Amino acid sequence: MKPSFGRRVFLVSNLLFLVFISLLCLMPIIHILAISFSSGSAAAAGKVALWPVEFTTAAYDNVFGKPEYLRAFGVSIERVVAGTAFSMLLTIVTAYPLSKDRNAFRLRTVYAWIFVFTILFNGGLIPTYLTIKSLGLIDSLGALVLPAAINVFNVILLLNFYRNLPKELEDASRIDGAGHFATLWKIYVPLSLPALATTGLFTMVGHWNSWFDGMLYMNHPENYPLQTFLQTVIIKMDFRFIKSENVELMLQLSDRTSRAAQIFVAAFPILIVYPFLQRFFIKGIVMGSVKE
Repeated sequence: MKPSFGRRVFLVSNLLFLVFISLLCLMPIIHILAISFSSGSAAAAGKVALWPVEFTTAAYDNVFGKPEYLRAFGVSIERVVAGTAFSMLLTIVTAYPLSKDRNAFRLRTVYAWIFVFTILFNGGLIPTYLTIKSLGLIDSLGALVLPAAINVFNVILLLNFYRNLPKELEDASRIDGAGHFATLWKIYVPLSLPALATTGLFTMVGHWNSWFDGMLYMNHPENYPLQTFLQTVIIKMDFRFIKSENVELMLQLSDRTSRAAQIFVAAFPILIVYPFLQRFFIKGIVMGSVKE
């Protein structure tokens, strides 16, 4: 049966609207990419729109020639790997007991409300800083990983996913002699890959984009993660790390092209990772948000 005229009009209109929204999301990225491959004079004159003008890779030569930028990039990679692994571990072991009913875990409601309370209220910036300082975590990777180790939203998403799994699976594992840890790691975790991919993506993006905690807890620029480095060090053009004999490269660079290249390189890892996790994204959110 062919769709009615009104249905066809709706489908076409919906498609055009989604294409328009997609273009609005893509155009800033394309514009930044075009500026990064343009000459400094063209970028400074505002001639660049969605296509490079006077194509050059000088900005990227400058970016990858800066040891400070590469070091900050490495710090961000370490932070994302360590922070995501530690956060996912804590999220899994926290969500599992909270997914049980009151008969299996009597204080479940009390602990659940304690976690919800932390969403609404926190100790504040100064007490948090003093806590990190008293633990000796200033200028260390732990200062970037530990304060954000538990995300209550991710815990709620995962515990609701666990609650929707058939209870017979746990009963069968108990009959086979498995305890809680064996049941969690051999049954619940493999079945919750969509939810884990979703929460893992949230955690990765959060760590990669975070800049304020790096500025707060790091006293030395060499310990800055990439986003903090971009925020504080690359606000103005810096030619100190370009060799004096490379005059041509200096003439091709400008403040805008250098920033555009660094912004795009900083966003590139997430742009690469997201498509691989996107197929789990919707499924994980939908199944994790359903509450019986």
